[in-house]
Amino acid sequence: MKTKFFGGLSGNLLKILALVAMTCDHVGLQLFPQYPILRYIGRLAFPIFAYMIAEGAKYTKNRIRYFLQMFGLGLICQLVYFFAMGSLYQCILITFSFSVLLIYALDHAIGKNRPEAWLLFACAFLATVFLVEILPLLLPNTDYSVDYGIWGVLMPVLVFAAPNKTAKLAVSAVPLALLSITYAGHQWISFFSLIFLALYNGKRGKRKMKNLFYIYYPLHLVVIYGIDLLL
Repeated sequence: MKTKFFGGLSGNLLKILALVAMTCDHVGLQLFPQYPILRYIGRLAFPIFAYMIAEGAKYTKNRIRYFLQMFGLGLICQLVYFFAMGSLYQCILITFSFSVLLIYALDHAIGKNRPEAWLLFACAFLATVFLVEILPLLLPNTDYSVDYGIWGVLMPVLVFAAPNKTAKLAVSAVPLALLSITYAGHQWISFFSLIFLALYNGKRGKRKMKNLFYIYYPLHLVVIYGIDLLL
């Protein structure tokens, strides 16, 4: 009888772990701010999602659908935020939409390796910097900002560009360090996510769960805010 050794964490398991961490974060933020442990756990979510976004952008069979699905849901969430609360704060789906566009622009530039392709990537990068970092300064009387800022946008891009797993983990530490400096507080806990990412075995998992995040993200927010209103 063969002994089955631990084979690492699949992409599906990492996504579920990130979903749990994200839920803890939002529950702690909205319902139980007196329990900071929930926010600490929540710091694990973003780096795992960012890493998986890079993997998804690399292996998807339909790049246009991959982007539109993410951006479309993000746009719907933003419309709900605006009409319900008058908020212009851009959620993580918008952050990752910028990431995916930059990934595709970079991949196109690398593949073609022509001046016009690199110019296109440069324009996409500068436009992203403007929308993420400069535009909030031009709208000082609003809450407009993009979740996790430019380093949040760039983390999936760096992971995508890195040639191997070791390099991916190494470059992931850079935006996490800069985010820890930017946001201070307990943001440094995000570094513990690298332990789980180091256990990633590069496999998707047995079940197709690509739509789980798109369904769960708005659903869990509705439930949390609904409970908050009842309380």
